[in-house]
Amino acid sequence: MKVIDHQRMETAALVAPVTALEFLQEAFLLTGEGPVLTVFSLHPRPKARATLSVLQHYRIHGIRPRSLKVVPAQRSVTGTSGKKRDEPSATSEPRFYDLAVFGGKAVRLVRFHVDLQDGKHLRFEILGPLAKLQDWALDVRWLCGDKRSLLCVAVAHNSALLLDIVTGNVLFQRSCLEGCLLYSSLLLVHESWEDTVLVGGTVFNQLVLWKPGGGGDKIVDSEHKAPVERRLLGHSGVIFSISYLQEKGWLASASDDRSVRVWGVGPLGGPEGKCGDVNPACLRVLYGHQARVFSVRLSPGNVFSAGEDGACLVWDWAGGGKVVRTLKGHRAGGVRALAVSEATGDEERWVASGGADGGVRLWRVKGSEEGKENMEDIVTEKLTDLKFPGHSLPKVVCMTGEDDTHASWSQSKFVVCSDQGTVYQYSDGQWEMVWQGTPEFQSYCVMETITVHVKSSTVKVNLCAVGNLSGTIQVFPISHPQCGFPLTGGSGKIHSLIWQEANNNIYLLASGSEGLVYRWCLEVESGENSSLALSVNPLPSFLLPPCGKRWLTAAVRLHSTSRGLLWVCGDRRGSLLLFQEGGTQKLKMGDDKRMDEGWLTARKQGDEEGVEGSGIGGDRKSEMKEEREINEVGDLTLRPLSCLFGVHGKQGVTSVREYQGLLYSTGRDGCVRVFRVLYLVAPEKLEEKGNGKGVENKGGLQLEVLRVQRACKGMEWLERVLILESDIPEEEEEEKGEEELGEECENYYTTKKQNLTGKLEVPEEREEREEKGSFRGEEGKTENKGREARFAIIGFHAVHFVVWDPVRQERLFAVPCGGGHRSWRLWPSHKAAWPGYGALVFIKQGAVMASQPPGEAPSWAGKVGRTGGWGLREGVHGKGIGCVCRLGSIRGTGNEMRTNRTGDFPKTEGRDEAKEVAREEEHWEIVVTGGEDTSLTVLAVRPDSGSVKVLSVITDHISSVRTVTAVTRPEGGGDNQTRSLSALLVSAGGRAQIQCYRLLVGWDRQRLVPTCQVIQVAGHRLDEQWERRRNRHKTVKMDPETRYMSLVAVDDETDGCLLALACSDGALRLFSVSEVKHQIELLWETFHHQRCVLSVATCSLEDRRGDRYRLLFSAATDGNIAVWDLTGASSLPAGTSSRSPTPPIPRLDVHAHQSGINSLAVWAEDLGHQEGGCLVTVASGGDDGQLTVSTIRVQYPEDGEIGGSRGISPISLQTQLQSPIQLHLNLSSQSRIALAHAAPLTALKFLSPDLVVSTSPDQRVCLWRVGSTDIRHIGALFCHVADAAGLAVWEGKMTEEGDENKKTRFESEKEIAIWRGSQTGLKAMCQTAAQFNKDNKTADEAKDGEPVGAVSETGDPICQTSDERGCETAGECRHQTEAHSLGETESDVNTEAGFKASCESKKRRGKTGWVLVCGQGFQLLRVPNMEKDADM
Repeated sequence: MKVIDHQRMETAALVAPVTALEFLQEAFLLTGEGPVLTVFSLHPRPKARATLSVLQHYRIHGIRPRSLKVVPAQRSVTGTSGKKRDEPSATSEPRFYDLAVFGGKAVRLVRFHVDLQDGKHLRFEILGPLAKLQDWALDVRWLCGDKRSLLCVAVAHNSALLLDIVTGNVLFQRSCLEGCLLYSSLLLVHESWEDTVLVGGTVFNQLVLWKPGGGGDKIVDSEHKAPVERRLLGHSGVIFSISYLQEKGWLASASDDRSVRVWGVGPLGGPEGKCGDVNPACLRVLYGHQARVFSVRLSPGNVFSAGEDGACLVWDWAGGGKVVRTLKGHRAGGVRALAVSEATGDEERWVASGGADGGVRLWRVKGSEEGKENMEDIVTEKLTDLKFPGHSLPKVVCMTGEDDTHASWSQSKFVVCSDQGTVYQYSDGQWEMVWQGTPEFQSYCVMETITVHVKSSTVKVNLCAVGNLSGTIQVFPISHPQCGFPLTGGSGKIHSLIWQEANNNIYLLASGSEGLVYRWCLEVESGENSSLALSVNPLPSFLLPPCGKRWLTAAVRLHSTSRGLLWVCGDRRGSLLLFQEGGTQKLKMGDDKRMDEGWLTARKQGDEEGVEGSGIGGDRKSEMKEEREINEVGDLTLRPLSCLFGVHGKQGVTSVREYQGLLYSTGRDGCVRVFRVLYLVAPEKLEEKGNGKGVENKGGLQLEVLRVQRACKGMEWLERVLILESDIPEEEEEEKGEEELGEECENYYTTKKQNLTGKLEVPEEREEREEKGSFRGEEGKTENKGREARFAIIGFHAVHFVVWDPVRQERLFAVPCGGGHRSWRLWPSHKAAWPGYGALVFIKQGAVMASQPPGEAPSWAGKVGRTGGWGLREGVHGKGIGCVCRLGSIRGTGNEMRTNRTGDFPKTEGRDEAKEVAREEEHWEIVVTGGEDTSLTVLAVRPDSGSVKVLSVITDHISSVRTVTAVTRPEGGGDNQTRSLSALLVSAGGRAQIQCYRLLVGWDRQRLVPTCQVIQVAGHRLDEQWERRRNRHKTVKMDPETRYMSLVAVDDETDGCLLALACSDGALRLFSVSEVKHQIELLWETFHHQRCVLSVATCSLEDRRGDRYRLLFSAATDGNIAVWDLTGASSLPAGTSSRSPTPPIPRLDVHAHQSGINSLAVWAEDLGHQEGGCLVTVASGGDDGQLTVSTIRVQYPEDGEIGGSRGISPISLQTQLQSPIQLHLNLSSQSRIALAHAAPLTALKFLSPDLVVSTSPDQRVCLWRVGSTDIRHIGALFCHVADAAGLAVWEGKMTEEGDENKKTRFESEKEIAIWRGSQTGLKAMCQTAAQFNKDNKTADEAKDGEPVGAVSETGDPICQTSDERGCETAGECRHQTEAHSLGETESDVNTEAGFKASCESKKRRGKTGWVLVCGQGFQLLRVPNMEKDADM
């Protein structure tokens, strides 16, 4: 029998909307996230220092600091944010702040300690019990004239009370005559209660002012209600926030009507409680937000407002109430908290915003510039005409010194070439003619510049190349144009010029006629008399494949390897090409012809897929042209090894860039493609298609597209990508040593993760490299390569030049330039990480324009003043998270265990004293969440510290993501099995859209964090499939509004999987995913339910002969569950969808609920050889709040007649359809708990065979003990996540209970779920929606030696439950246990009984259970010391 002692559930990590922000003297920022209080130190750079959970299950809505005091050194004894630290030295005196933290119906006093010596030793201390009120607290203020800890509290029903925060007693309370509900409140206090003035924003869209203390009245009865002194009318919506500026006498209010109003009310509060002017006037009505305004703050010159549109607007008061700056940085969902630091005059001030996405962003705003800045609305006023000289027209503009990261905007120099072939340079506000071209350079020219180092010198020189119609290219230094020389690039037009610098070599590429790309290698040396000498060495030319637009538009040189130099190029036809020079390459005539034939085949395949051809006659004509060109150029040209034909459409490739092992290309098709150079370990003959996959080549090198990122709607003309700087300061980056530089090792272009079929690298190749002694060394240098960077997209959107952030879906920079088809340059250069600010130089209507005057530096050129601000904490999902899936866990070697790292607040005292230098092993859980903001987010969660890192954001869905599942395999063996994993991720949601990805998660040994690479596999939409059907006019078109409600993987194939999807149009559909073919096919669909299908689940069975069977369960809005036999589904041949196989009919229908069934979970138990067959238990939760457990008896075909077993009496069969050769199913028993939750049950999972977890929008996470005779409620925990919609559960490793009883950053919460009783464990094999490959193991289970079949990671195993009478008893027990577990406070934690129970259980070992709840944020819960099953 399994014995379960009293256990607790505790919070390990929390991401919730940030609802409170407060600055402390411009040195610290306090944040409230759920019940958790966190402090960030702002100097020398923002960083989290301490955190503590203070309000139990209430959400923090305000933090009010008291005056600063200096006291003798002392050590905190309770409630600190980490373990006890050493006492400060006698010479240093700590300071502290007393904080009143409030939210919901609770207020608590917290002391914040700061070490004056270094300012780094920060900690929180809880000083008193939680003061619980009878009403919601809207505002709290300290009485500054009272020596006691007295607080004035404004509550929601227009009342105010005087509270002794130390004892928690209410000393006085008074209400207003206007007894309406308040949405916001502002208390203006002075020295005493009698001086207090309350401003309330009522539900009737009014502002009312009244005196809770009675003003000058000496005798005030608490029963006597106070009258309204002032009433402000004007808003047409409820009022969410109120702010008052005493020195101006202004009162600001933010409303649901999307406006901010500023009122001139005069002096408020102070001695005798002044109520201001008798007739206050509305001074400004500010409209600028796109949605509701949640927060408003006042400063002497500005109004700061933040709202649901995710923007923080800075309004210029003196400028007529115009928006002078827009601060954006949060994902969808809006800004829930706003704080502005105090400053005087034109001093800089901090602005902080907290979003619904759980993110915190920080800006530094200069008072002198507040009235001058605007990114879009006033940028037109700052456009400057640089007054190009002469009568000629400028055609091309370039910028010199692009690679100089220290050069400021005021030091930038521009080079412009006119239509007369004249080159001018702009510097220090003056134009200077540099070079005058000959007449052959008139009417047409192309120009490019580059900044290079002079050989054997630190001097830099700017080189310029100008090409014309006759194939002549003039190359010269801008500072010494007389040292230039001409080059010849054929006899025809020079279409483009490209400079490249790599490994101290300078390359010039000129794209001429007939598809030839001429190349030279240049060197610049110092000559006599301070002159410059240029030497040039011609290189073999590139020959582009034949097409109508046969010239180069982009090129990048990759690092050299033993295989030679590699070049990746893009042409005007939209193709990406891979060239190789030097090394072992020896192209012969036959190889050339083979490549040409392969390229033509790829082009024809692309035409069949919808990519338009090049317009060159027939295939025979193209072959004749190729043979003629080969005979002409001979061995002097290099031909492409691999090509991706027309991947960027007909308008061409605009840029190609390499960054940290990956390549990024842009085109005028509105897409950014992330790809890599793949070395085929075992080249195979692949199906050649024009969808971005290259053709076979004997060299083993090939271009492979990993994923495609689209820009915003209407932004089709893309120019390039900008690598963004790290948004969140990483502590690891400070502690790591300098990176080793040098030549890239040979396997730089060799994928260690996956070949073209998605499998691991061929073992023979790996063994060969290990024998050479280079594999481990190369792995250490290259494993950090090939990870996608965070980038922004440059392009043209209508008439604007735009820098677009695809993750936050917002503009970072915009200039009204007139649209595309113009020459431009952006400062700072795109070659370095873009800091988030910049200036644009472009040509418009014959003039050279600049978005910022060159002599004036950009105003927010600091990191904290940039457009996106400084990210203190990155947000996850701004809107609700609808689904979650755990991929597995990885482990990596962390930092030295000398000090706490960012977010690692819990730490043992012994480690601090010993100052160990050994590196700790970090454990990270990898999860994927999908939300209403149409994005998928790959997260790494560190349970021991609560740290959350966003690894990748996928934005391919066009509607909300409702369901997600994954097939996960640990990669490699041995150490790699816990340091990396590979997962096939499938997501589905609105607009009948499915997306499939391959995720490669690994460990970055340099930055010491997990990394993730996303590879797109395939996508599918029902309406698009209908458009491709033949004779589609004879069929009914798919409803484009169909939503996929639930998704489950039915079977795992070698190169993909089978998917069953529940659809809102009443259909149940089966799809096949092929990772090799990169496609998703619809196999069959059935409309059995005739209603919206809400949930699906699957179960795998195995009989005595080893035959396996697959059952599928589907549930709809009518409360019925259908059971399907999909045993033969995995054997369907490829291409079956075209023959429309007959869908199966359900084997059984079970009525389980009165309304819709939101969640299903399945568990199977083998009955043994004697009884035969098995029992399948199905647990379901529905809109009626009911938990139902149904037991189905399954008999295999060879078992004969069904007999009674284990005392279970069969009940009547419902809609049972059987066949002699099929499984026999019948419903054996059914149990119900009518009120499992107070709201619809939205998610249900099994943590172990006899422990089920459920959640609901009632914000309760419930634990249920399921046995063979009864089902009992054994615990409940209040969840800080609102609108809970998704759930993931898994079991962790075996741990000592004593080790698990550590304080976490949520340590002060009494979050205990009492586990009562024990039941017999069930041993079975389960199959769930998120884990269906029972032969694979996760990292944790592989380490513990537990099979995946025993425990479902994301959990759907179900156990047999009790009868109806037992359920009623369990319901009563649940309510008693819930009241007991949620009613306890911190004073009950360290009771003697609890301490003894903890000591007695330390010697036992158990598994740790994990529960991840998602909704408006997510919360990770730990269930420590789960006992292993033990049979009696």
